[in-house]
Amino acid sequence: MPVDKQSPPPDWQSSGYQHVWMPYTQMQTAPLPLPVVATEGVHLTLADGRKLIDGMASWWTACHGYNHPHIRKAVEEQLRVMPHVMFGGINHEPALSLAERLAKLAPGDLNRVFFADSGSVAVEVALKIAVQYWLNQGVTGRTKFVSFQNAYHGDTTGAMSVCDPDNSMHSHFKGFLLEQYSHPIPHTQDEHVAFESFLASKKNEVAGVIIEPLIQGAGGMKFHPPESVAQIHTACRRNNVLLIADEIATGFGRTGTMFACEQADVIPDILCVGKALTGGTLSFAATIATEKVFNAFLSDDPSHALMHGPTFMANPLACAAANASLDLFETEPRLERAIAMEAELANLLAPCRDLPGVVDVRTKGAVGVIQVARLHNLERLRTRIIEEGIWLRPFSDMIYMTPALSITPEELQTLCEATVRVVQDLANWNSEM
Repeated sequence: MPVDKQSPPPDWQSSGYQHVWMPYTQMQTAPLPLPVVATEGVHLTLADGRKLIDGMASWWTACHGYNHPHIRKAVEEQLRVMPHVMFGGINHEPALSLAERLAKLAPGDLNRVFFADSGSVAVEVALKIAVQYWLNQGVTGRTKFVSFQNAYHGDTTGAMSVCDPDNSMHSHFKGFLLEQYSHPIPHTQDEHVAFESFLASKKNEVAGVIIEPLIQGAGGMKFHPPESVAQIHTACRRNNVLLIADEIATGFGRTGTMFACEQADVIPDILCVGKALTGGTLSFAATIATEKVFNAFLSDDPSHALMHGPTFMANPLACAAANASLDLFETEPRLERAIAMEAELANLLAPCRDLPGVVDVRTKGAVGVIQVARLHNLERLRTRIIEEGIWLRPFSDMIYMTPALSITPEELQTLCEATVRVVQDLANWNSEM
């Protein structure tokens, strides 16, 4: 069906949609997706010429806005020289320069960078590294992981296994996935004691603990304080368990620091990054390990090597985009803007707090969340969002936004005021039921 009565789908969508399989979508009942023909800054241009402010930054990725000239120029120059070359037995300057820069940016001695082509693969690599870290030292049986309730770490098999086993979109794969340990994120001192006791009882089975620091994303946009991350890290150290920080969503300034774990003064053993790594330009990710972890793979025994290698790992185009994105973090006030956005979002979304059916309004860095008691009539809600000239993708029990760090205060105000009107309408619909 068309996006709305005034905007019939373009011919390419009418014909091509019959052959595509959309993500996270029940295609028998879902309306047609928005036909986007161009992007610029924080705007999406639709096939009929309308422009929407993108409040999602394409799933957290376009941190500098779309089509930033510096990133575009870097990719164009790389395209002329070398679009791709295998990374097995071959190095190239864009990848090695990027690895050095990421090692300098990451906290502590997170110095060894393994490139991947998506966030889920970066998590898979992290899990594989953690298990083999113990095997390479002659320690067997440590093949399980501890993750947290409401966790989400990706859609590939290993990543799915460390998502919440009961409350995630992957819960119906029980029996297919490896069984891991899921625990509530501890907040109180009693809860931290209980977590450490649990970890101590399982430490001979557990290769590592994996956490999304400060913000759990697709598991419900749930926040937890830096102190919780710090105490989880302490428990891991005391019990000789590796800590994996999944910062695919939270990395690169989204929470107000380059990496969320910095706010907890934590140096994980393994750090996963992706999404905003290339400024939303190309799919790319990385798994970064400490020297201690990397050294466990050094041996005269070939079997101690990490036997993993995505075909397009360290793609030169993606490396060029990532290097250009890091340039922008050095030359433009992205972190300062993220910090300022936290206060702006809190202020602009505050009117939603008193609306019927709103459970919570929370902000962290450049993330704003409006949690509601019931999110229903999604097609009608989607229409209202588009009518307001914005793009958001509500899910579960929330309407949330992760706008570009380059969004201006005026654009953010427009986005938030439109969102408030949408939530007001949702409250009115609730009262009609």
